[in-house]
Amino acid sequence: MIDARTGKKEMATPQTLKDVTRIVEDGLCIGCGLCASLSGGKLDMKISPLGYLRPYTKSELSHELVDLVYDVCPGLRQDTLPEHLIEPDTDIDPVWGPIRGMYSAHAGDETTRIKAASGGVLSGLSKFLLETGKVNYILHMRTADTDATHGIAHVSRTVADVDVGSGSIYGPGAPLDTFLKHLDAGEPFAFIGKPCDVSAVRNYATRDPRVDQLVKYILTPVCGGIVPPAMMDKFLQNKGFTRESLTKFKYRGDGCPGDVEYTDTKGRSGSAIMYEPYGGIQESDWQLPFRCKICPDGPGEGADIAAGDQWVDDVPDWEFAKIDKGTNAVLVRTKAGEQLWKDAAAAGYINIEQTITPRFYDTCQHHHVVKKMYTRARWNGLAEAGALEPRSNGLRLDAYFEKNSNEVNRAQTEGTIARLPGGRETL
Repeated sequence: MIDARTGKKEMATPQTLKDVTRIVEDGLCIGCGLCASLSGGKLDMKISPLGYLRPYTKSELSHELVDLVYDVCPGLRQDTLPEHLIEPDTDIDPVWGPIRGMYSAHAGDETTRIKAASGGVLSGLSKFLLETGKVNYILHMRTADTDATHGIAHVSRTVADVDVGSGSIYGPGAPLDTFLKHLDAGEPFAFIGKPCDVSAVRNYATRDPRVDQLVKYILTPVCGGIVPPAMMDKFLQNKGFTRESLTKFKYRGDGCPGDVEYTDTKGRSGSAIMYEPYGGIQESDWQLPFRCKICPDGPGEGADIAAGDQWVDDVPDWEFAKIDKGTNAVLVRTKAGEQLWKDAAAAGYINIEQTITPRFYDTCQHHHVVKKMYTRARWNGLAEAGALEPRSNGLRLDAYFEKNSNEVNRAQTEGTIARLPGGRETL
């Protein structure tokens, strides 16, 4: 098979080893739902024994469908921006990827800024796109009806709809489980999803020209990973709650970062510091799903614009957080994103505080620096253990691998081999 983006021949996976279930079993599924959308009802997204959303086979899959899934699945393929979207004057940073501008900024509307995650930039951009008619709607996420810790695909056609879906959701969610229906509808829209969801959209764009025609803008939060369902259950149990009894669960917002807040059917409520569901306040305490640990693209290189937290040393100043209204660090990557950014700022939907540099952002999101450095060695561990190994184009993983010492790379490889059994899933 020839890669449409690079023109190079890909390594073939034997057909006998190709099935969608194996992606899940090898710990690589991210639960985006794209495969279910493409399957014509043959795959259904359901909760797995470990609490994640995973594709379950309802009827036999054709070889053509399985090949398509293997080609576009973001668990198996993570790239930087497609080459045709990278302008000659775009800077390519070794950590953060294509950059046409980096800024500290927040939503121009004060209520949006405070309510949404960080500084409300993605919500502000969404409202601008809708109110200026640049898109008909935004496809993003909101809290699920069946589980308040989960997300569900959400369509926003008004600014009020955007507010319903504003704020971070660090639980399982499948924003792309109806993606094909959106393309079939033929309306121009914008997509907001995690960087891995963005990879799925960009991957599928190589197979279906309607993606580039209809998905006018792709936006993403800089992502550190979701909360493992087992950690969420442990957190709630320690607080005397269960996920089944929840009527509300807010991961953050109403300030930066704002507290975790939850309410149950008995009217009881509680709150906690943002990172407690992950296992602790410090980065060293965080527990992440296996696939998040080996992800090199938390910065969302495939998006037109990415917006993340701006906290030196990765965590908030908890004293300042009591009064912090929120500020995003923003990475503008494409020409379309650059024009959107300028227009939204000129119209007052975005308030730009200052320009920033990649090396400053290294200090704010250092764990992404580390992931870029070690991903190739970690993926080598997958291959050595006999698991599927993801493919990548343009994320500069080999360059970092070659800069690391042999000892460091080997330690990362062996660490992945040791962690893999805990990341495997059985449906």
